[in-house]
Amino acid sequence: DRDAPRSSPLAYKEAVLLVDPAEPQFKGEVDDKYQYTLDTKDNRVHGWVSTSSGQPSHVGFWVVTPSSEFKSGGPLKRDLTSHVGPTCISMFHGRHYVGDDIVARIGDGEQWKKVMGPVFVYLNSNSEKGDPRALWEDAKAAAQAEAKKWPYSFPESPDFNKAGERGSVTGRLLVRDRYVSRENMPARAAYVGLAAPGQLGSWATESKGYQFWTTASNTSGKFTIDNVRAGEYNLYAWVPGVLGDYMNTTRVTVTPGGAINLGDLVYEAPRSGPTLWEIGVPDRSAKEMFVPDPDPKYLNKLFQNKDMYRQYGLWERYAQLYPTDDLVYTVGESHHSKDWYFAHVTRKVGDDIVPTTRQIRFNLDRVLPGGTYTLRVALAAAHAARLQFQVNGATRRVGGVFGTPAFGDGNAIARHGDHGTQWSLEFPISGRLLREGDNTIHITQTRANSIFLGVMYDYIRFEGPPGSS
Repeated sequence: DRDAPRSSPLAYKEAVLLVDPAEPQFKGEVDDKYQYTLDTKDNRVHGWVSTSSGQPSHVGFWVVTPSSEFKSGGPLKRDLTSHVGPTCISMFHGRHYVGDDIVARIGDGEQWKKVMGPVFVYLNSNSEKGDPRALWEDAKAAAQAEAKKWPYSFPESPDFNKAGERGSVTGRLLVRDRYVSRENMPARAAYVGLAAPGQLGSWATESKGYQFWTTASNTSGKFTIDNVRAGEYNLYAWVPGVLGDYMNTTRVTVTPGGAINLGDLVYEAPRSGPTLWEIGVPDRSAKEMFVPDPDPKYLNKLFQNKDMYRQYGLWERYAQLYPTDDLVYTVGESHHSKDWYFAHVTRKVGDDIVPTTRQIRFNLDRVLPGGTYTLRVALAAAHAARLQFQVNGATRRVGGVFGTPAFGDGNAIARHGDHGTQWSLEFPISGRLLREGDNTIHITQTRANSIFLGVMYDYIRFEGPPGSS
């Protein structure tokens, strides 16, 4: 079905429009392997079920990953699963959604090795009259059972650590944000992990070592990381609903059979002053922003009611919805789920591709001219983008225009992602650039070499000067 004349090519080779498929119910749909990618944390089992009529039974073929400790990029690394072919992939390393920063670099004379897997292939079947979806439920149950067996006891390689050669790490993560609470708050449902020693957030591009992640308690912030290979790590974390990254700078040395209790750890969230307004939710994803319905001619029915960011061609939908004038967001009237387009993309005008500029309009009852305000922008992804910010049209005033160099890789926009690699931007703004009453911040994505260049927004926050209210 993906070959001519049954399909026609789209913007890149992986995507085709099915014009005369063998199964006519799929006519007019887009097929693209990137529509079926998953984050590592969600990629425990995937595969295929045969449902051909006339066969004595339905057969399921499943790729089960009992542990992701050997995969690159941590729990949010997104990659390929199963797609038309039929193809099933177990991706250990890949550039998708991140780019070259995640490529393992081996220095001259460096000795390096890493155990990949094992990965489990599971087959199941039922009668032709049975429900093929029952095979999917059975495969999920089998995946849970395999995860409980980890680490396996059968690998004979001395480089694969058995259960007795591993240790555990426990603790409790708290969040300190003095503008939210006077007391430290439990880091509810925080993602907490051990990865190679590095820098803040370096786990997201780390590929040479092993990573071990868990989710903290939704009430207390307590966490336990079991079955950790012996070695030296930093502890990293992020908290849904809280901006930024955490890293414990004290290295953790795990020994065979060792049980380390780190006690209470406190994450001091990024903060300069009180929140004056915000757009979105800091969750490392753009999916809570406005994701439009796709162009009807590019519809994939599987994603009509969920995960709509997976639909093909949303980089073109912006220009269809805003053909001449760009997006304007008014604080207090607009809502991020309806009015803030999830991706800041270019616009195609005839044969040209041009930058786009969106506005944030907001009202301030009082301005401290001598104070410093802070604009924080968390991006869920960026690809070869360059952002420029302008405060109240202040092109000639010192500090009125600020921006970034070109940054980002991974093609998350073209690959139907809701995130790639997280980027955190912080800009101080002099109170002299603001005024009591109406204010406007213009944001321009200035690079327009391709329809796929741009960023995805996670969260934007505007803070008042320190100590103000």
